[in-house]
Amino acid sequence: MVGGEGEGRRGQLVAAAFRRVAESGFEGLRLRQVAEDVGIDHSTLHHHFATKQSLVEAVAAHTTRQFWETAPPAPDRASALRAHLRVLGQMIVERPDLFAVTVELDLRARRDHAVAAAMAEHESGWRDKLVDILTDLVPDPATSAELVIATVKGVRLLPDVAGPVLDLLAAQLTGDGRG
Repeated sequence: MVGGEGEGRRGQLVAAAFRRVAESGFEGLRLRQVAEDVGIDHSTLHHHFATKQSLVEAVAAHTTRQFWETAPPAPDRASALRAHLRVLGQMIVERPDLFAVTVELDLRARRDHAVAAAMAEHESGWRDKLVDILTDLVPDPATSAELVIATVKGVRLLPDVAGPVLDLLAAQLTGDGRG
């Protein structure tokens, strides 16, 4: 493997596996198809990912990275919460594949410790950010952060209602009624 070429191919394989999981779930993820999607032989895939499990873990990391920039700068905590929830609501509408994969990852995490660890790390960072945003905004920031996480997970496959539900949640938590 030569320098960036290997990382580029590796990224292509992760993207192809991500698409396969979005389309068919993990039960539809076949290494041979992923290799074909990027135009390489099945055996070559193993130069980049020794096992299917290592590819699944890379898909989990790729997926959770998509959420790193969902808290745009805001002048105050209420605006920060509204902005964060609007970004997530917009992503739910525009990136149904991303949220389908998060559902698949959450389900797989129930029986796969490596995926569970990746998802727990992502959720922990998200929870910490939410608690930071909610501090001095609500009486119990930790509980409110759990409410936000549960609500987003609840509406992530319902793009038609995600925006209004997340606006309502923001209005409830900020107490401003503007959503």
